[in-house]
Amino acid sequence: MTLTELEAQCQKCKNCVLGETRTNLVFGAGVPNARVMFIGEGPGENEDLQGQPFVGRGGQFLDTMLKIINLDRCKNFYITNIVKCRPPKNRDPQESERAACMSWLRPQIELISPKIIVCLGRIAAMTLIKSDFKITREHGQVFEKDGIYYMAIYHPAALLRDPYKRPDTFEDLKALQELINSVCPEVYAG
Repeated sequence: MTLTELEAQCQKCKNCVLGETRTNLVFGAGVPNARVMFIGEGPGENEDLQGQPFVGRGGQFLDTMLKIINLDRCKNFYITNIVKCRPPKNRDPQESERAACMSWLRPQIELISPKIIVCLGRIAAMTLIKSDFKITREHGQVFEKDGIYYMAIYHPAALLRDPYKRPDTFEDLKALQELINSVCPEVYAG
């Protein structure tokens, strides 16, 4: 199966109520065989309207931050969310919704085969790293599971709301850059 085929199947998904209220499926974007993958919690209003992940204010801020460490979704990473449909009023995705979407995220991760997964925010980290993840204490730390390195940083929307978290995130991005250089330096080739 290819990512395109998986996305086509996901378009038909009605595994939870989010599929009934979405404008567009927000499957993912970027380099399909990227060594680095970013995963957030769920699409917001702009993402739902455009069918692309992280295209609103938070996504634009994320792109700006990632350029500092030479990451670009058109060149060397892939980005998606735990849930592929917008939760109403941008609420946190419920556990049952996250569980329903794992049937899409797991094969998506397998097809992309990243060496590093960066969770954007607490919900993604709790879903992918460990259920009791504390973003304020564990952001920037590296966890290894099944041959993949995981790290979580603050969600870009949280950084827009609270600029005092930005210096921590800058340090986390430097740590991510070091991890990339040690685990998959080919990310920066070309």
